[in-house]
Amino acid sequence: MIIERASRSSALKRLTQIAGSVALVAAGWLVVVSALTFASAPGKSMAIIGPPAQAFDAVIRANGRVLNASRYVTIARSDDANFVTQLYAAGALLVLDAEQAGGCTGLPRKFTTAKL
Repeated sequence: MIIERASRSSALKRLTQIAGSVALVAAGWLVVVSALTFASAPGKSMAIIGPPAQAFDAVIRANGRVLNASRYVTIARSDDANFVTQLYAAGALLVLDAEQAGGCTGLPRKFTTAKL
């Protein structure tokens, strides 16, 4: 009985360590990607994470244009070099370079047809 409790305790401790490590890696990735967003070139697509109404308001205030929107991600673009800073100043919760964050560009897909 005591050995069984120790085994469960050890397994729980190991699971907690793994979960903590995963959270630390994810947080580190988010910090790096967020910092790199400020160095993005003008004209790149930005992913604004948060409620659509808040994201749309931030894009309008930052003089950008919305390219695509879903439930919690809005893709926008502007030719202004300070677009990311303006988005945060306008109330955006989180802004990421759309291409670095997950491959989103806001551009329509290019479909190819396979030859048989």
